Amino acid sequence: MVLLDDITSGAATHPALHPINRSPYHYVPSEGVAITFIVLYGLSTLIHLGQAAYFRIWWLIPTVCFAGLLEILGWAARLWSSFDVANPSPFEMQITCTILGPTPLLAANFVILGILIQRLGPQYSRLTPRGYTILFCTCDVISLIVQAVGGGKAATAFSAGRDPNPGGHIMLGGIAFQLATITVYALCAIEFYVRYTRKWPVRKTASDAVPATEEERALGKEGLLTGRVTLMSVALLFSTTCLFIRSVYRTIELSNGWNGRIISTQVLFNVLDGAMVTLAIYTVNIAHPGWLLGSRSGFVKSTRPIEKSENE
Repeated sequence: MVLLDDITSGAATHPALHPINRSPYHYVPSEGVAITFIVLYGLSTLIHLGQAAYFRIWWLIPTVCFAGLLEILGWAARLWSSFDVANPSPFEMQITCTILGPTPLLAANFVILGILIQRLGPQYSRLTPRGYTILFCTCDVISLIVQAVGGGKAATAFSAGRDPNPGGHIMLGGIAFQLATITVYALCAIEFYVRYTRKWPVRKTASDAVPATEEERALGKEGLLTGRVTLMSVALLFSTTCLFIRSVYRTIELSNGWNGRIISTQVLFNVLDGAMVTLAIYTVNIAHPGWLLGSRSGFVKSTRPIEKSENE
């Protein structure tokens, strides 16, 4: 009887000592996956720093480079957790960094869209190029602040052993607002390209009185959809799609709760968060605005000067 009681007691207490049952993730983060993403984000961020300096496009540093830094910190925290899964500190760190990481990257997409609109023809856009950038970047900052507040509140709750759900709800509000922002931004971009290809301007311009010739279009009265501009547009579409998928995943994940099946499944996070953001950030490395749109930090007004600067 004593032996049976000892066995029963050991069986009851042993599961609580298992790393998974002590993990706030509900699993042990993979060491290999964490190292892979740290290397990938680190390499991309270093390349982006070099590209920003080479092309003198300094706004890429507080956007894309900052996003890469946040992702490096987030995945470094997950690597830390793979060695010490019960420690709340790395878990709290990765909550904040991985939820915030893609937000500055998304801001870069907003700026690039504004440049493309200025390049191809503002008359096909409902807002001015700068208006689009200011509007969507403002929404992005609001989303960033809300997610940061929620992430900090949830991390503090985990550390103090309190209910993290209030912080999670704030994070959910921030990521849902970001998802809505991406959706509206994508719809505005689609409308712009449809209007450009169909030649349906939203407003009349002074040059509309006389049909534009190819030479006039090349001089900037209406931008040409050159090969480089097309590649930049396709890259922007792909990057935005990756970030949209990631936002949908994080919205569902947080709405499912801290103990839900989605947040407890590591492969979903690795693929739908880590991989999607990796694809988005490397897309900007490969289809770089400095190479495709010219070495300028502001808005471009015509195709001819840029093409001349590229051939120099």
